[in-house]
Amino acid sequence: MSGPQHMGQVPEAQGDSPLGRRDEDVEEGTQSSHRMLGFSDALLSIIATVMILPVMHTEISPGQEFDRSMQKLLATRIAVYLMTFLIVTVAWAAHARLFQVVGKIDDTLALLNLACMMTITLLPYTFSLMVTFPDVPLGIFLFCVCVIAIGAVQALIIAYTFHFPHLLSPQLRSATHRAATRQHILLLVLRGPALCFAAAVFSLFFFPMSYLLMVTVIFLPYISKAASWCRDRLLGCRQPPDHHMELFTFDLHEPLSKERVEAFSDGVYAIVATLLILDICEDNVPDPKDVMEKFHGSLVAALGEYGPHFLAYFGSFATVGLLWFAHHSLFLHVRKATQVMGLLNTLSLAFVGGLPLAYQQTSAFAQQPRDELERVRVSCAIIFFASIFQFAIWTAALLHQAETLQPVVQFGGQEHAFMFAKLALYPCASLLAFAATCLLSRFSTAIFHLMQISVPFAFLLLRLLVRLALAALQGLQSLRPARLPPGQASEADADAQSQLLPASC
Repeated sequence: MSGPQHMGQVPEAQGDSPLGRRDEDVEEGTQSSHRMLGFSDALLSIIATVMILPVMHTEISPGQEFDRSMQKLLATRIAVYLMTFLIVTVAWAAHARLFQVVGKIDDTLALLNLACMMTITLLPYTFSLMVTFPDVPLGIFLFCVCVIAIGAVQALIIAYTFHFPHLLSPQLRSATHRAATRQHILLLVLRGPALCFAAAVFSLFFFPMSYLLMVTVIFLPYISKAASWCRDRLLGCRQPPDHHMELFTFDLHEPLSKERVEAFSDGVYAIVATLLILDICEDNVPDPKDVMEKFHGSLVAALGEYGPHFLAYFGSFATVGLLWFAHHSLFLHVRKATQVMGLLNTLSLAFVGGLPLAYQQTSAFAQQPRDELERVRVSCAIIFFASIFQFAIWTAALLHQAETLQPVVQFGGQEHAFMFAKLALYPCASLLAFAATCLLSRFSTAIFHLMQISVPFAFLLLRLLVRLALAALQGLQSLRPARLPPGQASEADADAQSQLLPASC
């Protein structure tokens, strides 16, 4: 009896195992979406990062000064880059929310996702048109058309998934109000493309309004949240929506997928580090003709001319690597990321994406020494904002530390002071270097290189320095006289006086 009973339980155990589920998916013509999501995160991080390339290609001839007009041009391009970077991250966030709805994929969904990714890859080209021809509205129009196409493909993915319910996530598969849920999700997906459609129309006759509408797309979830709060204050609280409709929302306190945030962030850091070495390979390889004519065939002497470029590369790579290490250390102790933390992470990544521009500015010190002060300040500003938004993520996490952080880094935890010092190191160093260049402008290059060299050593000694600082604080506290409560203080004074007075007979 026991033998057949045991054999009857085997298929059930296999069905519950990952191998059994995989066989079941193959029979249904479906598959897991994990690898496709990894591919999409990698591609989106690359597209967001290469947005900086048109800004880096801002040509400044050797005889041209870094004057007000050039600063204004560079500042305008950086502002447009930040806007387009954030729009790409909005598309990534929408993709992440989208696949909270989709549980499994088939061949059609995979092809629709590839169509969405192909449209996203066109965004850097349209951004290049916007930067190169700022007075021609065609670049803005094409950028908006790409965003509209991305939204249309995402709407097709939603419609197709709801048409075949076995592709939905388990929560939505059992929903009773599936049609209302689909309509709710489609409205959320199409809000951004609708604003971009209006921006495309305004680009034909008043393109500044187009930029304003595209900025609105970035902050649309927060504008919607504020509008809902005001409506509830004026009209009273509405009836809460169905539980399954809350799955696909943009609530400020809704936790994001920590794994996808980390994957997207790692992709941005990796591409930024790669862009640095691509500049070295492209611009710092001597011409064989120049080696023979100017350096008499000595390749070592020819490479010596590029010494400052290699120094700038090593410093920039160390900055990227240490900022990634700080980001890794932070999210290592994060339990879940709120949407505020996600927005701050996006802003930090936007300035991390600008680090190749900082490298380009510092590598030009030897060619244009008269402009080194302005270039140092641009580089310090980029590093400061990239790191200060990391510190802001930490601050936002501390506001809800019971939900977002591991106990070891919460207030009073063993690693709290060390984490605070690690995230505050680069903001303090870059701000100090910026202030020092204002006072000692003649030594601006030396100050900047000193910061790049000293910060890695500070990271190595940081734990020792934090322990010494904590020990010093404890020593100072031990030197201060302990304050007793009023009742105990009066009793202590009475005991001291009784020891001084003679005993009674």
